[in-house]
Amino acid sequence: MIDIPGGLVESQYTYAGEAGRAFIAALPARVEEFLERWGLRPDGAPMHGMGALVLPVVRAADGVPAVVKFQVLDEETEGEPVALRLWGGDGAVRLLDHDPATGTMLLERLDAGRMLSGVEDSRRAVLVIAELLARLTAGPAPTGVRRLSDIAGRMLADVPEALPRIADPVGRGIVADCAAAVREVADEPGDRLLHWDLHFENVLAPLDGREPWLAIDPKPLAGDPGFDLWPALDNRFEPDEVVWRFDAMTDVLGLDRGRARAWTLGRVLQNALWDVEDGRPLAADGMEIARRLAPR
Repeated sequence: MIDIPGGLVESQYTYAGEAGRAFIAALPARVEEFLERWGLRPDGAPMHGMGALVLPVVRAADGVPAVVKFQVLDEETEGEPVALRLWGGDGAVRLLDHDPATGTMLLERLDAGRMLSGVEDSRRAVLVIAELLARLTAGPAPTGVRRLSDIAGRMLADVPEALPRIADPVGRGIVADCAAAVREVADEPGDRLLHWDLHFENVLAPLDGREPWLAIDPKPLAGDPGFDLWPALDNRFEPDEVVWRFDAMTDVLGLDRGRARAWTLGRVLQNALWDVEDGRPLAADGMEIARRLAPR
């Protein structure tokens, strides 16, 4: 039997509602099912994030180390195997097997002790992110993944109701400015395959050294690569580094800075709308990023 980490139970109960409770209830039997189906044996303590259990395993047939990722299947996670299969291990973790019905994935095992967040020089780490994004977003997204055009349309539709619920006039003005920036680019949302969540803790080193760093945990969508910059601006947040990080990433990816700024403000808007919906204060980091990226 696998012990389900308490942190995963808490996050699923708190944030995922009934779907999260059902996921946790089904997890013990699901773990046993896939260990047997794929011929695996556990090889270490389970790990977890907010929404997934990651179990280190070894394939009994050939001794290959791997991990099984169990997660709630929703509109964000259902595209993960599609993106990983398309990338084929080029800049990202390899997908070894996948069950479409549950979203369970057998993945190449990476070195959990060598995460990009452990690189002391944050500028060096940002350049790693930028170089990975340049590769991952180089091609068009396949049919069926989420589309930035739809996300932008829903955000802009939600703004009129959300703005009056923001008590702080400064924050309300920043959110309104973010919405205005998105309106300017909404008719050109792009078609590249985006990772959406490439921050320092979603980049690990492979066990076999085949590349220095590999991306994990995509929440893919089709859109403009400028929408992929925000995680590396917010993670390990350093206010005085925002402009340097933004300029460095847009240089590496070859992006138009005006458009990239607008789509980065789109990420600030997305998070702000979630804050309003959940009754939380606007995230200070997001407001500062928007302020620092004001036209220069």
